[in-house]
Amino acid sequence: MTAPHLTRLQLTPAVADALATLGWTEEDPRVRDVAPTAARGHGVVIVAPPAAAYAAPVLGGLVSRLAAEGGRALLVAPEAELSEWGTLAHALSRASALRVQTARGVARASRRLKSDALDLLVTSPAATTALLHRGALKASTLGAVVMAGPDRWDSTGVLDALMSDFPRESQRIVIASDPGLAAELGERYARRALTVGAPPPDATPPVPIGPVRIAGVAWERRASALGDLLEVLDPASLTVWTADRSRHAAIAAALPGGDSAVRVVTGEVPKAEIVVAFDPPDHDRLERLLAAGDVVLLVPPGTERWVARVAAPRRPLRLPGLADVAEAAAAARRAQVVRAIENGAAERSLLALGPLLERYDPGAVAAALYDLWTAAPGGESPVAAAAPAAAPQPATRTAKVWVGIGKNEGATPNDLVAVLTKEVRVPKEQIGRIEMRDGYMLVELPGAEAERIAGALSGREIRRKRIVARLDKGQERARMGENRRRERPGDTRGRR
Repeated sequence: MTAPHLTRLQLTPAVADALATLGWTEEDPRVRDVAPTAARGHGVVIVAPPAAAYAAPVLGGLVSRLAAEGGRALLVAPEAELSEWGTLAHALSRASALRVQTARGVARASRRLKSDALDLLVTSPAATTALLHRGALKASTLGAVVMAGPDRWDSTGVLDALMSDFPRESQRIVIASDPGLAAELGERYARRALTVGAPPPDATPPVPIGPVRIAGVAWERRASALGDLLEVLDPASLTVWTADRSRHAAIAAALPGGDSAVRVVTGEVPKAEIVVAFDPPDHDRLERLLAAGDVVLLVPPGTERWVARVAAPRRPLRLPGLADVAEAAAAARRAQVVRAIENGAAERSLLALGPLLERYDPGAVAAALYDLWTAAPGGESPVAAAAPAAAPQPATRTAKVWVGIGKNEGATPNDLVAVLTKEVRVPKEQIGRIEMRDGYMLVELPGAEAERIAGALSGREIRRKRIVARLDKGQERARMGENRRRERPGDTRGRR
């Protein structure tokens, strides 16, 4: 069923239907002003609470333009919120022929970009940088860039590399919760763009209002956390408010069925003993929520600063379910450490740590190592990797990768290890022997992963030189021979 009032805003029928399903109407100025501007290909700067849901109108306009005119767009979002932005992009483009991918890594996205099989890529700043370095993503071929939540990125440095080759006539969209950063990025990259939601330059910031209770929760656990809230608070009535309807099915699945005292709404909120803001509200919305009942704000990572700006006083609410998960994870890590000590896996580290243990308190050294361990990319545990398996495992076949830099350029094995572990994300224990030559290096890597790692390594820089990596020629010939044997299982030529 088409939403005719939205198709008048230059949206395709499919996008108009998707926005209507999410709960957006033409009466909302964010739809009435932003959607047609984005659909015409003009720049937009939006100041909104830190959640993907508020960006539906501008993304709807962008998706409509891509569906009608073609081209490719890039949406760069915080790593922790990729699922949120990807889900929204897929919801808006589902009924169109657009090819959309949410990419945490670079391998599949690189292949699809190079084969021109991707229209809208949703990815993180780190993955964007890697794709640019590999040459898979070329800013000069993009028709639009969406800078989503740049105030929650680790750094906006990726924009310098991305926008330096970005065509002047291509579309730029900035969506931020920090008015200052939104204005700065708009001035730098999206001049003459339509600006929506930003306070007037001389306006006094609104005074935070409350009281509210806050519950820290990961983005992907918001729905399941509602069950914990019910157990902790046991309210006579509960209303869950959302900025749109995209999570209503997940919320309904997480809450007890058949409970008439629990409501999930978008828009106006009926009175209830407890009102939960599933999405971060703005100041005006929070005021209306407080008029409906006692408010609990869910606070995913990256939204803390916004919540402090709009709400005070704030009282933390401890959710037993989340605490249990954290305690279980901590107990598992303690068990890994105990196994490493008892199996002697830690003895080889004493030589490296000895000088530190003499200079600093051993407890401080252990705490620092624990912080580094738990903050490792991807959550990979070096202790878990070092701990022996319960039963002996067969040795993993290795392969050699040729890397086009060597002694003549002043490169060292440590340079290569640093790039492999920090940029390509290869666990250190998977890196074998490194042979140094005048003009190149040979490094042993897991055979099943060697070709993929070589591809990811090519284009990186060591000692300010962009390197090329590939399977060593001997390894490549062996692989090709094995492939040929697999392709001709019935070939018996030369046999008697």
